[in-house]
Amino acid sequence: MAPLLTFLVRVLLVCVGLVFAGIVACFFVLMLCIWLLGAARNTVTGKPVTPFVVRMGPRGAFEEMMRRAQSQQQPASRTPRADEAAGVRRAIGDVTDVEPK
Repeated sequence: MAPLLTFLVRVLLVCVGLVFAGIVACFFVLMLCIWLLGAARNTVTGKPVTPFVVRMGPRGAFEEMMRRAQSQQQPASRTPRADEAAGVRRAIGDVTDVEPK
């Protein structure tokens, strides 16, 4: 009885996986159709057709995080003695290159 039950569970899991893959595929096909309709409309009306591009890169994300860090003010420290021991923090723009020995 146990081998039959494990076989049925495996068949059920494969069916669930196939249904999920089908839903994801239908979603992407629907998104492609929506983009193609917009591109066809732009072609008919004479507007430029822009490609579907996700503009994201590691350099852009790093620059965005640096911009956020520089724009925020430094909050009051919870450990004032540790800040005194660390010395004065310089702004990021004041960092100099290392001189070779």
